[in-house]
Amino acid sequence: MIALLRKEIVGFLGSLAGYIVITIFLLALGLMLWVFNSDFNIPDSGYAGIDQLFILSPWIFMFLIPAITMRSFAEEKRNGTIELLLTQPLNEWQIVFAKYIAGLLLVLLSVLPTLVYYFSVYSLGSPVGNIDSAATMGSYIGLILIGSLYVSIGIFASSLTDNQIISFLLSFFLSFFFYIGFDSLAGLPVFKSFEFVLAQIGISTHYVSISRGVVDSRDVIYFLSASMLFLTFTRFKILSRKW
Repeated sequence: MIALLRKEIVGFLGSLAGYIVITIFLLALGLMLWVFNSDFNIPDSGYAGIDQLFILSPWIFMFLIPAITMRSFAEEKRNGTIELLLTQPLNEWQIVFAKYIAGLLLVLLSVLPTLVYYFSVYSLGSPVGNIDSAATMGSYIGLILIGSLYVSIGIFASSLTDNQIISFLLSFFLSFFFYIGFDSLAGLPVFKSFEFVLAQIGISTHYVSISRGVVDSRDVIYFLSASMLFLTFTRFKILSRKW
C-alpha cells in the first residue's frame, strides 16, 4: 500500500502538469485575496482575518481536486494496468485508500502555502496578532474536510471511466452539485416540505457552519461519512470488474 501511495504522489509531482495545477490554485487565490479589487480583497476589507480564503477555496477546489484525482483510476484503465494492480497482494480497500490518501496529501500540499496569508494578516494587524487564531485554525479544519470529500468524489469519478477529461468533468459536476445543488433544490417551492433534509444532504450547509471556526461533531461526521460513502462506491466499482 505504501508503494502504491508513493507511486501516486510521485506520478503527480513527477510531471510538469502537477506543479502547474498547484501553481494556478495558489496564484488564483493570491490574486483574488491580495491584488484584485473585489469583495474578497483582504487589505481592502479593513478586517484582520482571512475569511475570504475559506469562501473562495471550495470553488477553486472544484477545479484543483478533479485535476489531481482524474488520473487515479482512469489512467490505470487506459494503460491496461488496472488488471495488474488488482493482482497485487492488495485488497480493494487498500488500493482505494492508497489513491485517496495520495490525493488528500496533494491537497494538503496545495493548502499549506496559504498559511502565509494567515501570518501576513497576523503581522499586519493593528495591534500585531489581532486575528482570531482559534477560529482560523477551525476554518482550516473545515477546508481540509471539504477537500477530503472532493477527493473521494474525484476518486469515484475516475473509477467510472478510462478518459481523464471525462473523469475531470464528472468530478467537477458532482462536487458542484453536492456543494450548491441540494441548497438550490431546497429553495424550490415544490421541495418546501423537504427543505431541511435537502440542505443537510448538501455540503454547503455543513461547510459554512464549520468554516466559522466552530468545529461541530455533526459536521465532522457528515464529511467523514460522505467521504466514506464515495470510497465505498469506488470499491464496488472496482469489484464489478471481477464479476
